[in-house]
Amino acid sequence: MQSYLEFEKPVAELDQRIEALRAASAHDEVDVSGEIARLEARSAELLHRTYAELTPWQKTQVARHPGRPHFRDYVGLAFEEFVPLGGDRAYGDDQAILGGFARLGNRRIMLIGHEKGNDTATRIRHNFGMGKPEGYRKAIRLMDMAGRFGLPVVTLVDTSGAFPGIEAEERGQAEAIARATEACLALPVPMVAVIVGEGGSGGAVALASAERVLMMEHAVYSVISPEGCASILWRTAEKAPEAAEAMKVSAQELEKLGVIDRIVPEPLGGAHRNPAAAAVTLGEILGEELDNLSSKPTSELIAARETRFLTLAN
Repeated sequence: MQSYLEFEKPVAELDQRIEALRAASAHDEVDVSGEIARLEARSAELLHRTYAELTPWQKTQVARHPGRPHFRDYVGLAFEEFVPLGGDRAYGDDQAILGGFARLGNRRIMLIGHEKGNDTATRIRHNFGMGKPEGYRKAIRLMDMAGRFGLPVVTLVDTSGAFPGIEAEERGQAEAIARATEACLALPVPMVAVIVGEGGSGGAVALASAERVLMMEHAVYSVISPEGCASILWRTAEKAPEAAEAMKVSAQELEKLGVIDRIVPEPLGGAHRNPAAAAVTLGEILGEELDNLSSKPTSELIAARETRFLTLAN
């Protein structure tokens, strides 16, 4: 069953009318196919117009949609022969950050990313995509392995931020994030990062310090959540829409600013409406990006990352 966001209510009302007509026609000889077709066209037009004019706050809501595809979904829809690798060889295995060997078309890669989960049980298991120190250290281990085996690295970033709990701080959360960022910047192989949902703070940057950074069309990327920003500036989270506008969290704004390199188009109405189509598009674009980077020497790849982040710092 399709889940609608607050700003999608007009679309939801039309879709409910369509479903009611379909249900009625199943028990009635009256032909309502013409009316259904007319309403479907109106619904599609309204959906297109709505998503063409999304505000940054509405994009944030889409990025957080409960039906939006996550790491495991993309693994199953866009990649093949995924072999998960677990553990940081020091403390444990963090389920918020997953990774392993995979194949994209005819390309062997190392795939790493955040997993939020799709229901209550999996969200708890994956800690809502909030990585702990052992998760970032696992990512470092996999990046080191990719460098030794000559495998390009692809990361799928989708986190509201690194886990802020006391136990994470006790195990060196800040250092783990810094080391993961350092590992990205020093990789001797090509790296492409994609913000597929939320890209929150250092927890996202630790897996997104690549020479090519992409964003899904309705993803968001920021140093703090709009609610967090609003709570600091206005002492109330109710100002989150204004904060999202000021922070320029959308892919479109960040591409203009040079923070990201490319926007990955989503199906009409967001990736949650057609995860398979979203995954196909993502796979095709990732293939193009990896092919463009495959012939570049290590020195050029590292220099590209350095230039990117030094430019942003200025």
